[in-house]
Amino acid sequence: MRDTAVVIGAGVVGLACARELARAGNEVLILEQHDAIGTETSARNSEVIHAGIYYPVGSLKAALCVRGKKLLYEFCKEYGVEHRPCGKLIVATSAAQEHQLETIKTKAHNNGVTDLTVISRAQAVALEPEVECTAALFSPSTGIIDSHGFMLALQGDAERHGAVLALRTPVERITKEDDHFTVITGGDAPASISATNVINAAGLHAATVASRITALPTLHVPKVRYAKGNYFSLAGKAPFIRLVYPLPEPGGLGVHYTLDLGGQGRFGPDVQWVDDIHYDVDASRSEKFYDHIRRYWPKLRDGALLPAYSGIRPKLVSAGEPDADFFIQGPAVHGVPGLINLFGIESPGLTSSLAIAEHILHTLDFANHPVSFTE
Repeated sequence: MRDTAVVIGAGVVGLACARELARAGNEVLILEQHDAIGTETSARNSEVIHAGIYYPVGSLKAALCVRGKKLLYEFCKEYGVEHRPCGKLIVATSAAQEHQLETIKTKAHNNGVTDLTVISRAQAVALEPEVECTAALFSPSTGIIDSHGFMLALQGDAERHGAVLALRTPVERITKEDDHFTVITGGDAPASISATNVINAAGLHAATVASRITALPTLHVPKVRYAKGNYFSLAGKAPFIRLVYPLPEPGGLGVHYTLDLGGQGRFGPDVQWVDDIHYDVDASRSEKFYDHIRRYWPKLRDGALLPAYSGIRPKLVSAGEPDADFFIQGPAVHGVPGLINLFGIESPGLTSSLAIAEHILHTLDFANHPVSFTE
């Protein structure tokens, strides 16, 4: 008998999980409260394929980003998803900063990222003539991707293996009886759905969904905070063909330069802690960007930054606290067989998505079919 799985959330991680479960032979239903896939965090980010450089050694972010990058490049080639391994420069803008490049390189190497090279100012300028730095760290395996094309490919492959997507289907309550869940939905066609497994991949709303699972003790529902990042596009020709990042600073990676596959340059994000979900971009917030950007691109003209878009990340920490790791909460933590909650899945969630899905399938396989050893 096939197991049935309900995946809540049709962002990049939910779709990756649905695809992985369907390919393994499970019956899969994807529930999405909005009228389209990937309209929140998955669609409002820098579309960077991260290398796995900055994350704490031994963390899920480090392991799943490195594994996910490999899987993502393979997936893009197999399914024709537009992408480009353009590379990235992490720049020191003073001699006093240069020792940090070696520190970052060592941490990255311990995470399994072995292709980083510390380069001189002359070598950096040879790659990017308009960059200003004293030295840089070059990451050749960092890239960019069409995130919507990726999600469409995930959806298509999941559906080819039997998964079904239900849009405009919010989850109202989840109960647990013996060996199955009952998922009560609202929306256009309210329903009661029976499932063996429930994967809560609701992103910004994961904690809200978790609070509606009657079998889940409230102590296992974390408080999630919203960190909004604003992005500004560059009027005129893009100055770099690679990504350019300053050295990390408290609270984030600083105002960095990325570009999309069409060659549009953009800068961001800043960090703005908010209480609710809204995506307006305050043009005045660009004013503080100029000084930061001119440290590594002095030619930035006044008035060249235009409001582009914003995105919101689900955070498990408050302002000023160190970033938390991904929290993949399974039965070993909360004691509810068949349930996995995904909390705090922010950057590098897109890069890690296929590895997260792989990890969840293995977790469910072990939980549902535990291995026993006998003499």
